[in-house]
Amino acid sequence: MAPLNAVWDALVNPKTIDKWGGGPVKMSERKEKFSLWDGEIHGTNLEVIPHKKLAQEWYSSDDPNHATQVTFTLTHKGNCTTLYLKHEKVSDKNYDSINEGWELYYLGEIKKLLEG
Repeated sequence: MAPLNAVWDALVNPKTIDKWGGGPVKMSERKEKFSLWDGEIHGTNLEVIPHKKLAQEWYSSDDPNHATQVTFTLTHKGNCTTLYLKHEKVSDKNYDSINEGWELYYLGEIKKLLEG
């Protein structure tokens, strides 16, 4: 359970992203290019509605010529925030590793940081 501001911060603030392990990072709340894990994941913020929605075009070092679309949507009630993740256009060859990566390296680490 974490407040909305803390969850949003974990998605867009480079200092907080470093704390959960996504660094070196270039990220902001603007429609611009970003990178995580020193460029292992990179792309462009396509839509930013602060504290509500972050839509991104992603490229990964595992499949550098294949763009995927990631959308984080946040809702909250009190100090409880729900983060909905939609990851589209994932290739069959990378599906399992990407699915596992969300839990092990991204959302799982954010949850540990915010609830730990």
